[in-house]
Amino acid sequence: MKIKNLFPKKSLTYSFEFFPPKTPESYQKLLSTIAQLAELKPDFMTCTYGAGGGSRDKTLEIVEHIQKQHHIPGVAHLTCVCHTKDEIKNILEEMKRHGIENILALRGDPPKDQPNWTPGPENFQYSSELCAFIRRHFGDHFGIAVAGFPEGHVLCRDRELDAKYLKTKMDSGADFVITQLFFDNQDYASYVSRLRRLGVTARVIPGILPITDYQGLIKFCNMCGATVTDGVKKIFEPIQADKEKVHEEGIQFAIRQCQELLKMGAPGFHFYCLNKYEPVTTILKEVRKS
Repeated sequence: MKIKNLFPKKSLTYSFEFFPPKTPESYQKLLSTIAQLAELKPDFMTCTYGAGGGSRDKTLEIVEHIQKQHHIPGVAHLTCVCHTKDEIKNILEEMKRHGIENILALRGDPPKDQPNWTPGPENFQYSSELCAFIRRHFGDHFGIAVAGFPEGHVLCRDRELDAKYLKTKMDSGADFVITQLFFDNQDYASYVSRLRRLGVTARVIPGILPITDYQGLIKFCNMCGATVTDGVKKIFEPIQADKEKVHEEGIQFAIRQCQELLKMGAPGFHFYCLNKYEPVTTILKEVRKS
C-alpha cells in the first residue's frame, strides 16, 4: 500500500525509522527489534542507507522483510548523490521487483571517501529532480516522501527560501513530508505555516528523536544543523554522565514534545529509533493515550 492512501483514513500516523546494521549479528538483532516494534502496529516503517549508496542492498532486504513478514508498508530511502540517472533508474527497477511501493527521495550526503563529490550532467543536483524523474519513468507506481527542515537545511539557512525548495519537491511529484528532528515545537508550527502560505497542502509529519546520549546528540546536531535548544541543555547537561537519568529524562521530554505537537495539530510522528526497541515503545504507548 502506498502511504499516501492511508491519510484519508487516518488523521494520525505513527512510524519508525531504522538503518542497515554493519554485522550479521546486529542485522539479526534488528530483525528482532522490528518484530517487537511491529506489535505496536505502526502505520509504516522506513529504512535508510549509507552515504553514496552504501548498504543499499540491505535496505531493500529490510524493507521487503517488513512488508512480507509483518504486513506493514515499508519505505526505502533513495539518495541521488554519486549515482547517475541510469543507475537511479536501475535501482528503482530493483525496488519495484522487491515489491517496494514507497520511497523517501533525498539528495543525500557524499561518502567520506568522496567528500568533494559534485554532480555532473548525468547526475541529479536536487531531490526535486529525483522526484520528477521517478514520476516521469514510473508514473504512480511509487508513493514519494521527501524530507522537510523546520529550521532550514544545513546548506540553506534562509527558512523562507528552504520552504520554497520544499514546494518545488511537492510540485515535482512528492506526496508527503517527514521532517528532520527538532526540539522547539514552534519551529515545526512556523514551518508548516510557511508551507501552507506557499500552497503546500500535503501532510507534514514531525520527525522525533528521543534523547538517549547527550554528547552523541550534540555531535549529530552539529552535522545536520538541528538546534539543541536551551531547554534541552538545561535538562540534559547536568545529568549527561548518568546514562540512566538521561534515558529517563529523554522519555519524558519526548512525551511532552509529542503531546504538545498533537495539541498543535500534528498528524502523528515519525520516530528515529536508532535500531532500538526502547525508549520509543514507552513513548509511543504514552502518546497514544493523549
